[in-house]
Amino acid sequence: MPNPRLADRYAKSLIDLSTEKGQLEAVYADMKYLQAVCKSSKEFVAVLKSPVINTDQKNNIVAAVTKGKVSALTDSFNTLLVKKKRESDLPEIASAFIDQYNAIKGIHRVKLTTAVPVSDELKKSIEAKVKSAQNLGSVELETVVDEKLIGGFVLEFNNKLVDASILRDLNDVKKQFAGNLFVQQLR
Repeated sequence: MPNPRLADRYAKSLIDLSTEKGQLEAVYADMKYLQAVCKSSKEFVAVLKSPVINTDQKNNIVAAVTKGKVSALTDSFNTLLVKKKRESDLPEIASAFIDQYNAIKGIHRVKLTTAVPVSDELKKSIEAKVKSAQNLGSVELETVVDEKLIGGFVLEFNNKLVDASILRDLNDVKKQFAGNLFVQQLR
């Protein structure tokens, strides 16, 4: 079960510790790596959440996945999570850490959803437009492909949504027909 308050607390503690040790950037890179592993491997997340696998095995699995890819501080943090039986919260903690890091550094996350993959030129253009239109200092663009949109795009940033997709237009037309607005206007 997701526990965002717990994830925020652990992430805040890790940010404070990594800042104190002068390793904030290294730990940020580690959390990005762990987030990518958790997103790409449902099996890894299932192992973390499994009540059947004992603590030592989970510790060995996490160590094997992260060996040579994360800093000593992150490795110690992962060991602590497993020891405290909080390893199932690792994906949420990594996301919370990245969100808090972005807030500290003034980085705004922008999510672009399109029906087809977009080129790097278009990504850079969209980043520049969002920066200038919203007076944002730094932008981190995440792209997602969702074929259900049919065409157009959906842009999300700072709790704002710009939906310029064909799917939304079709749903609007469907609502208009369902309400029989056109039949009433003909009479």
